[in-house]
Amino acid sequence: MTATQEDIYSEIATSLTEAGLYSVDANDGVAENTWRISTEPYFLSVSELEFIDRLGHHLLKFYSVLNQFYLDSAKGKLPGWIAEYLDAGKPQDLIGYSRMKRFKNALPGIIRPDLIVTDRGFSVTELDSVPGGFGLTARLMSLYQTDENNIIGQEHGGIPELFYKMATATADSEKGVLGIIVSDEAEDYRSEMVYLAGLLKQNGVAVYTVHPREVIFKEEGLFVLDGDSLVRLDVIYRFFELFDLKNIPKSELFVYSNKKGRVETTPPYKPFLEEKLSFALFHHPVLIPYWEKALGPETFTALSHLIPKTWVLDNRELPPHGVIPGLAVNQAPVRNWQELFSLSQKEREFAVKPSGFSPLSWGSRGVVIGHDVSSAEWQETLKNSLAGFPNQPSILQEFHKGKTVLGSYYQPETGMMTEMKSRVRLTPYYFVVQGVPKLGGILATLCPHDKKKIHGMSDAIMVPCAVRG
Repeated sequence: MTATQEDIYSEIATSLTEAGLYSVDANDGVAENTWRISTEPYFLSVSELEFIDRLGHHLLKFYSVLNQFYLDSAKGKLPGWIAEYLDAGKPQDLIGYSRMKRFKNALPGIIRPDLIVTDRGFSVTELDSVPGGFGLTARLMSLYQTDENNIIGQEHGGIPELFYKMATATADSEKGVLGIIVSDEAEDYRSEMVYLAGLLKQNGVAVYTVHPREVIFKEEGLFVLDGDSLVRLDVIYRFFELFDLKNIPKSELFVYSNKKGRVETTPPYKPFLEEKLSFALFHHPVLIPYWEKALGPETFTALSHLIPKTWVLDNRELPPHGVIPGLAVNQAPVRNWQELFSLSQKEREFAVKPSGFSPLSWGSRGVVIGHDVSSAEWQETLKNSLAGFPNQPSILQEFHKGKTVLGSYYQPETGMMTEMKSRVRLTPYYFVVQGVPKLGGILATLCPHDKKKIHGMSDAIMVPCAVRG
């Protein structure tokens, strides 16, 4: 008997709810952790999948070169303003820690770009090295996998297996004990991390999702309770932000244990790898020859087409002959940020974002889209962003408009599928295992086409990606 659309919807919604990943507050009807459910995945072409699969290698190279540029800049081998920008607003103890020789080659174990689907291809608007969403994506992948739907990522073993392989590779142990430490700041993602750990435990893997307070410090290492037994952690997945360290119980003990080699941590304590202004450094004309040489022509060319032009909102005055490189209004080079204050709505197709090390720098919280706000709000945003430098750097980035596609979702109120004009963000999850990024899955977020910010919201459609053919 063929399943109806209602059957498929009901199975997906029930399974997500039972896993703690989807809910509606029955008391007042306010949706919590909810979205519009489609009965089919988002389909990519074979060529699109091949491109996204290769992208992981390009982005890992980008991280590696950025890491080396920062260290070389700090040592005076490259212009000092590279490290100056990347260190802006960071505490000195964390800066010193990130430069320790022991962590010289440490890079994020998960790479998650935000890919906007445009009429000209893809645009990588930012990178997230402390991403959420991969536990949810793992569950969605299992729910949408059928004989007809070839869900992307299963060929590498899927997200749970790759996540564990990534973590144990960090600890240089095939069967290490993994602790996923979730802070209060990241509380919204706790249920998916609990779900992911549960999946791995079913396969006999020692994985624990814990709050920082639940971690037990001893001089020989970090431990968690399993029943009445103490279990020593070999590796931590750090699901907490570095700007929040002072608010995280025992964080100084986590850092100490990592420094002494008694536990490994991914992503590493390197705030400079979590700065959005790295995209501005990529486009800086002085640095382009360095990037091209270090990345190689293939990766440099690929990223040049993918990364939008980006600038650091640096409030320091330019000399009379100076211009802001690559930024022009009506074909005239911009010499002063104040020239942007009076832009018309059509002219201000830019996004302003906190660069990093801020509670506003993730989840689209601090993002302002220039042509989506009033002239007064645009001016206020620029003034505040410039005033925040250097303690809280912000960036200006070209806005790349997503193309309009048709999505569909099931409406339980009507019992019918409803089409929605949408714009799409793809978030592929690459897990770095022994230096090789492997694509574990891709989450598609389809928002109503009149929304300028594309992110998870109650009126978005969220589905895994599959490939046609």
